[in-house]
Amino acid sequence: MATNNTIIDTNTIVLYKSTAAVITGKSENGKFPIRYQAAPATATKPAAYTQQSVRFKDFVLLSSGMASSLEHVLDWAARHAPSEDAMYEKESGNALADQVRECYELLISDEETANASHTFEDLVSLFRGEFNDDECWGNYLALKNTVYFKQDLKALMDGKLVFCPRPQAEIDELVRKADAKGQEAEKREAFLKRLKERTLLPEDSLYMTDVENLAYGKTDKSRTMHDAHLKETPENAHKLLLETGMWDITRNPYPIRWGLSMKSATEGLASPPDEERLAVAGTSYAIDNEYSTDPDDAVAWDGSFLWIHIADPASTVAPDSSIDKAARARGATLYLPEGAARMLAEDCLEDYALGLKEQSRALSFRIKLDADGNIADCSVFKTLVNVKRLSYKQADTMKDSPELKKLFEIAAKNVERRVRAGAVMIDIPQVHITLDENKQVSITPDERTESSEMIREMMLLAGEGAAHFAFRNRIPFPFISQDAPTLPSDLPEGLAGQFRLRRCMHRRSVGISPAMHCGLGLGMYTQVTSPLRRYSDLLAHEQLRAFLDGRDLINKDDMLMRISEGDAGFQAAHKAERKADMHWTLVYLLQHPDWTGDAVVVDKGGKQPQLFIPALGLETFMGLNGDVPLNGTVRVKAGKINLSELTVEFTQTE
Repeated sequence: MATNNTIIDTNTIVLYKSTAAVITGKSENGKFPIRYQAAPATATKPAAYTQQSVRFKDFVLLSSGMASSLEHVLDWAARHAPSEDAMYEKESGNALADQVRECYELLISDEETANASHTFEDLVSLFRGEFNDDECWGNYLALKNTVYFKQDLKALMDGKLVFCPRPQAEIDELVRKADAKGQEAEKREAFLKRLKERTLLPEDSLYMTDVENLAYGKTDKSRTMHDAHLKETPENAHKLLLETGMWDITRNPYPIRWGLSMKSATEGLASPPDEERLAVAGTSYAIDNEYSTDPDDAVAWDGSFLWIHIADPASTVAPDSSIDKAARARGATLYLPEGAARMLAEDCLEDYALGLKEQSRALSFRIKLDADGNIADCSVFKTLVNVKRLSYKQADTMKDSPELKKLFEIAAKNVERRVRAGAVMIDIPQVHITLDENKQVSITPDERTESSEMIREMMLLAGEGAAHFAFRNRIPFPFISQDAPTLPSDLPEGLAGQFRLRRCMHRRSVGISPAMHCGLGLGMYTQVTSPLRRYSDLLAHEQLRAFLDGRDLINKDDMLMRISEGDAGFQAAHKAERKADMHWTLVYLLQHPDWTGDAVVVDKGGKQPQLFIPALGLETFMGLNGDVPLNGTVRVKAGKINLSELTVEFTQTE
């Protein structure tokens, strides 16, 4: 073995980082200058070489003498050394591979040499007849890649090149694996050909798993798309899956792409505890859409106070419990046309939704209003409530009844109060998207009922009252605020004006300091009316119950952290819902290729006019035939639809 004191001549070939290098001079300061090929030659570029100084322990001697040159050594190896595949074949057609195999057969025929270790130089001298320095790299590759000999890695760490014959069982296993690898390579090559032609077989789904993972956003790489020379993006992966028929148009990737589960939470809530509760007299009304399955609020007027009752899951969901953490990660219930993926377990509705049992447990906000409709006082109670469920349509027919008339009057006064305070009232038509059992899409207008507007005002009063209660009692709380918009002086009428208003609005902010919510026209505000489906509301309830029970409150720092984490999940759910709605809208247009509808011109300030299609709840930009004024209507139909990019081009039909 060579040592630090060994004299190593210039042009000695060494093994450095799995490649051949040449010593170019004498050692200095314990380091030898070497030169090696950093990049092979290509059709347009010559080979690139690198020169550096390395320590003696960083390389291993391949030759004991001087080679002609590194270029000559590399050239001989390129012309004579067998490929790795050739070393698995008995009839490889490569002379050097045949010599290695014959050497192996000779050694194993003798018991003394069958299991003995042999130095690199001795082995090469045996199968080549002599050791030639210019051939050392090619001979090393022949031994390193062969199935017949294995290198002693421990000896390599000690700076020695040692090989020994492999047992026949190991050779057979290596050959078997190589054959399987070769067969798999042939199968994959055939698959890539079918992929290029978009004529996949059912069994090809095995090769498309990485494409699906990319389309779902689970990874940012796809070997299949790389091998097919396709840009590796979720959109391209989605497009490829559609083109090959692996996915049909009804596959919605967006919730998973946003890191969301399409299944409801699974950890069930404990049954509500037996605790002292205030029994609220009379009947309260849970008013919601006909298709609502998770009623979490009810309202009533008792002659003196406005009561707003909210579902009370915080009676068993403790702060920082596993259920709380899971809800925080989700941020909100995910509402999709396919169904709801609930923030809390589905089976909790029976115990905690309002109006599903004869009596409901609630966290209730009792609000005293002054003559102008302002909140004079808000108290919070744990309650037992008699709740009756009504649809919006049913409530509209009862708006003048003794039970509901006062609620409608309070709501109307609250609207006037908020408008006086600068509230911005934006009214843009919404739609409701549903799927049947065959995933046929239906899109219907969301009906604007008087009772839905009344309930909205009740929920705003509950949020305002809760904010005042928390502030008055110095409770760290998730307050919601919004900066004042700068409204244009020349606001158009109609839908064009509504879209202009929307562009003026700032993003909401959530924090622990109360501030004006200018969009709503409220001095301070929070959300407490949806603890079954919105984490910030559940967090607020946990804090209110801790205050009512005299327990330790969540401190400001932890509150900020939980607000931030919950809001991140909420925003992800919101974006996934918007993407999913657009996806299903485009599926609807693909399922109804003859669809036509009215589009309203809402803005003409950009490169192309902006239009809104009320029947689809969809905005688009397109050129128009002639000069159509703001709020003017044109008839449009869908043209090119790109489902993977969520784009559609509309054209004017008249």
